[in-house]
Amino acid sequence: MKPRRVGMARGYEEMDGANVPRPPGTTSTMGVDSTTAAAAANPSQVAPAPGGTMLAGAAPEFELASVSVVPDDTYTVTQAVNALGFGWFQVKLSLCVGLCWMADSMEMTILSVLGPALHCDWGISRYQQALVTTVVFLGMMLSSTFWGHLSDRYGRKPALTLCGVLLFLYGLLSSVAPSFGWLLLLRGLVGFAIGCVPQSVTLYAEFLPTKQRAKCVVLLDCFWALGACFEVALALAVTPTLGWRWLLGLSAAPLFIFAIITPWLPESARYHVTSGQSDKALNTLEQIAKDNRRPMLLGRLVVEGPSGSRGSLKALLGSSLRRTTLLLWFIWMSCAFCYYGLVLMSTELFGGKNKTITDMGGGMPDDGMTIDCQPLATTDYMDLLWTTLAEFPGIFATIYVIERFGRKKTMALQFLFYAGCVLMITVTEVRVFLTIILFMARGVIAGLFQAAYVYTPEVYPTALRSVGVGGCSALARLGAMATPYIAQVLFQSSIWSAVTVYGIFAACASVACMLLPYETRGADLAH
Repeated sequence: MKPRRVGMARGYEEMDGANVPRPPGTTSTMGVDSTTAAAAANPSQVAPAPGGTMLAGAAPEFELASVSVVPDDTYTVTQAVNALGFGWFQVKLSLCVGLCWMADSMEMTILSVLGPALHCDWGISRYQQALVTTVVFLGMMLSSTFWGHLSDRYGRKPALTLCGVLLFLYGLLSSVAPSFGWLLLLRGLVGFAIGCVPQSVTLYAEFLPTKQRAKCVVLLDCFWALGACFEVALALAVTPTLGWRWLLGLSAAPLFIFAIITPWLPESARYHVTSGQSDKALNTLEQIAKDNRRPMLLGRLVVEGPSGSRGSLKALLGSSLRRTTLLLWFIWMSCAFCYYGLVLMSTELFGGKNKTITDMGGGMPDDGMTIDCQPLATTDYMDLLWTTLAEFPGIFATIYVIERFGRKKTMALQFLFYAGCVLMITVTEVRVFLTIILFMARGVIAGLFQAAYVYTPEVYPTALRSVGVGGCSALARLGAMATPYIAQVLFQSSIWSAVTVYGIFAACASVACMLLPYETRGADLAH
């Protein structure tokens, strides 16, 4: 047996034969109907006529030397992933990617706690407090397209490995920052590393069957919600006694675990195919078949689409994708603006009940010689935990609605519901009702974020998927950069003005969702 050919499934081999010259002059009067039987009994007595018809007793010059059994059927990575289904392979990948998502959530949630802590400990101003949040998102915005290019050119796995190492390193160094300037620099570098996290969703989505893809990507938000809840609980246990430095250090623990397990992450089979590495793609698909206990497809693996524009940001604004890209950029920017704005406003609403005036003496000036220090009490952390738990029902509700009504309508309805919730904040000051309103708003905006993560990888072709998600993520960070100045600065002077801004953005984003040209429910990933 000869080795298996590149690009062929296992089980297809070349059969060795011999060149056997036929003696001339052999004739036969057998009819066409008896030819098949004669061929079956003695294949050497059958040869092709010039017109292609097999005639018994014909005298060919040579018998076929070797027979290459090459099936006519071909399949793509999408077809293979759908045929192999959801199984143990996807479960393992869910846990790995989920840990990355959880670590990202913790680094984001800590911003709502770190600002008030620094406000009391170092006496930083409201604008400096907002800057601590802004610099993280600035790093994320600047790095998103960088990580997109890196993962499209060198693979999703190397990018995520580097991301895990850098994120752990800068997160740990942030806990020992000697001054406000150093803290800003290190938190900016943390943001730079976090910019790669959306590529984990790209990797995850490329291994999911079409029927389960939306549900699984939305369920991935469970890890985000789990990370947010864990961070609030950790802040409750650590910050009042040990301070914010210990909180930053302990929050880097999941990043360390993720950095260790990244060598076991699979590389995207779609990336291997589009980059001309069919053998590696076949090995990955065979591993999926083995883990899921499914038979491997028979046939030849083919490329799903052209790879010439791979990694090209310019291609996102081509005639076929321009409208989709511009609308998605605005939707993602509004989504991040509203989500992180709600997180920061929640801390301001709960912490605002504990205002104390502190004489700074020779400390850092802030509106004269005093600051309105607002340390979070135990009840504040508990209320924050309750509102964070809202992400879980928001996830499951999104799973149901997104498959029933489609991606576009789901996102549009969620933006409108969010706008109504934030406007209700100005109606009551009763803490119980305020917590309920924030609970509903937090649930719907969390589900909306995941709906956007479902739609975006589906609407872009494989060659542009990573850079497409990266570009949307960059615009999302732009919205997140602006939101501290509304949720922390403007909110202090006028609650009504702040919530009106969020309501307007949410309403406009709802319209943008309905203007998207494609609905991807039930469709395969674009080639």
